[in-house]
Amino acid sequence: MIPLSDENPTFLRPVATIAIIAANIAVFLYQLSLLVGDPRLEEALIYQFGVVPAAMTHGLYLGEYYRAFTSMFLHGGWLHIIGNMLYLWIFGNNVEDSMGHFRFVIFYLLTGVIAACAHIAIQPSSIIPTIGASGAVSGILGAYLVLHPHARIKTLVPLFVFFTVMYIPAWLFLVVWIGWQVLSQGLVPVTATGGGVAYGAHIGGFIAGALLIPWFRKYRWNRDFSYS
Repeated sequence: MIPLSDENPTFLRPVATIAIIAANIAVFLYQLSLLVGDPRLEEALIYQFGVVPAAMTHGLYLGEYYRAFTSMFLHGGWLHIIGNMLYLWIFGNNVEDSMGHFRFVIFYLLTGVIAACAHIAIQPSSIIPTIGASGAVSGILGAYLVLHPHARIKTLVPLFVFFTVMYIPAWLFLVVWIGWQVLSQGLVPVTATGGGVAYGAHIGGFIAGALLIPWFRKYRWNRDFSYS
């Protein structure tokens, strides 16, 4: 399922969400420029600013904890960044609206760091660098589920060889999404050298977002809505 938009009004202009998306795009364009020049430079960038679980667990990153933050702004390709930024754009504005710009940035970065820690805990011997905003974006999804479970998500849904557009309650969309992450984590073997998707980071970020949102949300009773 691919989310297209949500029917959920906001009051604040999502400047933090836009800024984070812009930063991710800027870094990705820089990565592309390195690929055009010398692919080895782009690989070196990923190893310099990504998170390698085995290096973390063996104490090789002492003093380099910035990697937990910089890794969130690196991506492995067009589909990787487009997917992450699409989810962030659709769900991030409402989460930012619930807590304000500054708290949203802190929340985003914090859930991203927790997601990276979850991935390291699940794959402590992996020598593959972990990059991408998906852990932090997963935190946004967890928060959205708590805040707006009944909002409607306009979704592109595959039906055999065709696609159709459906309006799905946020709780159903997000439960299916996190369920797929849990199922995939159980089906994909944990190896030290295998790449692919860091499902553990998605799960950790999602849980962190759902648990932390009460501490970040600014309660505004006049902003409660009901959706059918």
